[in-house]
Amino acid sequence: MIRAIHYATGGQIAISMEQGIITGIEAVPEAAPDKDALPIAAPGLVDLQINGYAGLDFNQLPMPESLLSDAVTRLWSQGVTACYPTVITNRADVIHKLLGQIARACDEDPIAARGIAGIHLEGPFISPQDGARGAHALEYVMAPDWELFCRWQEAAGGRIGIVTISPEWPGSASFIRSCADSGVTVSIGHTSATPDQIREAAQAGARMSTHLGNGAHLMLPRHPNYIWEQLAQDMLSSCVIADGFHLPDQVLKVVIKVKGKQAMLVSDAVSLSGLEAGTYTTHIGGQVVLTPEGRLHLAENEKILAGSAQMLLAGIEHLTGRGLAELAEAWDMASVRPATVMKLPSAGGLEAGAPADLVLFRREGSRIRIEQTYKGGERVYSKS
Repeated sequence: MIRAIHYATGGQIAISMEQGIITGIEAVPEAAPDKDALPIAAPGLVDLQINGYAGLDFNQLPMPESLLSDAVTRLWSQGVTACYPTVITNRADVIHKLLGQIARACDEDPIAARGIAGIHLEGPFISPQDGARGAHALEYVMAPDWELFCRWQEAAGGRIGIVTISPEWPGSASFIRSCADSGVTVSIGHTSATPDQIREAAQAGARMSTHLGNGAHLMLPRHPNYIWEQLAQDMLSSCVIADGFHLPDQVLKVVIKVKGKQAMLVSDAVSLSGLEAGTYTTHIGGQVVLTPEGRLHLAENEKILAGSAQMLLAGIEHLTGRGLAELAEAWDMASVRPATVMKLPSAGGLEAGAPADLVLFRREGSRIRIEQTYKGGERVYSKS
């Protein structure tokens, strides 16, 4: 049994777990003398878009045998109990190999299998236009191809749970409908689609927006444009990167207000996240600089970001520290809400009957310090 403070109610609770399930959460009398000594308990974090962590790159070939289990183990220290390794735009055969390697790791490595809820395929069915394409390689961008996607899904052992596409391509609606019918969540991103194409995509079954406001042109029409349209579509949940660098606070505030419980956080972290500040060479952005503040930019132009180097915790800290969201809402944006969209068992959150995927932490101002992480009722990380 774990005694803690409930992250949403602020009340003292006693959590009991058995066979990987939360069997009970009981209120503890507020008169208990050691309230200030108790950690805060919250559901485990779910990262729908992560490219790597602590020098471990999910788009690396060949992929070292223990890479995924090492990443999962390190992510537990960040409170992440489920993640979607993200494979980005590349040659078709390279994507096939990467997906196969992730699938084999999940089949053969119990740690990888426990931490990986699915795979996020970000591209290559995205916009070829500069700006909208972001850092994705133009030479590998292509129109949606259902037969090719099916071959990739077979290589992945059916684990592709999310695919990011731009619905600007002819035939996109048919592709989206086929994905949705097969249980794959379609997310709109890296797009230069018209509002009509966005609406058609949502009607065909698209349900998310990938890092809304990023992977976009520097200049857009006042209105209409594809950002306004995605915000306006009630069927689309919005994922945002709230690291303090990718989006201004005003944009984050608008997304949270407009989308409500459909607003979610992703890290979109690259493999340099968790490393010391310095200059690095990457296979995508070339030479990049990671600042002491956690901002990652091109070495040749500090105004151009080279990806995210912050974890979900940083997004929660930013939202709460800037007064954009209370702790419970910010935490749900990175845990219960993404789990709900992906229909994961952990969507139950911190409730009896839900999987015992939970985190114990303390707050120091706006900073969050993870003390323990539990996965399926087993303590998989302890600060001590």
